[in-house]
Amino acid sequence: MSDNVKAPNGWNLELASKPDFEQAMKRIYAWYEGEIIDRAPVRFTSHNAEYGSIHDKSRWKNLKEWWFDTEYHVEHYIQSLAGKKFLGETFPVYWPNLGPNVFAAFYGSPLKFGEVTSWAEPCVHDYSQLSALNLDMNNEYFLKLDEMTRYALERCEGKFMVGYTDLHPGLDCAAAWRDTQSLCFDFYDEPDALKEIIRLAEKDFQQVYDHFDAMLKEKRQLSVSWMNIPSFEKLHIPSCDFSAMISRNQFDEFYLPVLQEEVKPMTHNIFHLDGKGVANHIDSILEVPEITAIQWVQGLGKDAPIMQWVPLIKKIQAAGKSIVIDLDKAELEEFISLTEPHGLMLCIDSRDEEEQKEILKRVEKW
Repeated sequence: MSDNVKAPNGWNLELASKPDFEQAMKRIYAWYEGEIIDRAPVRFTSHNAEYGSIHDKSRWKNLKEWWFDTEYHVEHYIQSLAGKKFLGETFPVYWPNLGPNVFAAFYGSPLKFGEVTSWAEPCVHDYSQLSALNLDMNNEYFLKLDEMTRYALERCEGKFMVGYTDLHPGLDCAAAWRDTQSLCFDFYDEPDALKEIIRLAEKDFQQVYDHFDAMLKEKRQLSVSWMNIPSFEKLHIPSCDFSAMISRNQFDEFYLPVLQEEVKPMTHNIFHLDGKGVANHIDSILEVPEITAIQWVQGLGKDAPIMQWVPLIKKIQAAGKSIVIDLDKAELEEFISLTEPHGLMLCIDSRDEEEQKEILKRVEKW
């Protein structure tokens, strides 16, 4: 290990499908510090790959019943591990999931469930309703996630890691409560009320995070969520997809102070930078010292080829932040030829074990 890299003060989960767990975690911790010990970390799944899983939902009366079937989801995940080996910095992680708006639902926004995601119904139609927004840790969504986490912890030993759910406080939560169009108007028509709803959408976040973090740590699990990048300490994935619709001045005034508070209690923060609209605010995001890394999600179609984003990637590296990127196998050689590996984590969609081994050999020479 490089003299510049602090060894992780952790423990071995002794996972059957991940016998090199300790070495993989050393690479992750080097990456957090913008360093490498032998090669850049590589994860052999792409962004949102889990949503490609096929489920026969015919035996449930409705989609909500399917989403709420704790035993089915955990056991289905266990079955998916049969015969698998996780190479590189790919980890077997089950994380309880009721959709990206579930944090808003803890306050009373009902969730509507679709085939692969869910969304919150707006509950603040005018700002006189703000007083009704109170965290309820006994509502059906919170209790279901609690149940899913506990059941997974009962079944995980030696098989997989258990993570915490996808939490979106702040401006994205406010958009779920208010609805996106109304929130856009609020920047001009109700700026003071807008600041208040954003503050309300942030104030209980640490309490919620700590509830699930304590459950995991009690069972000697790591801090990990949907991004499948673990930490022995506290890892958080801040994000603000709504910010693609606002100016940098608005971002700095309304959201940046909230972001700065949100990330302070965490050891590692990986900001989910979802597309070029959110990337308009990259200079402000990079100025937050507690942000460890950026996950760059370039999108689909014309936005997908990675080479057009190399200047952005180098800018993030130059700011001293690590970065996670999705890379097509066909782009690997050209990308390696134009970049340097320190602080880079590659997510490459590859299902073939021999192909994965060849990719790892190539990355070792980078």
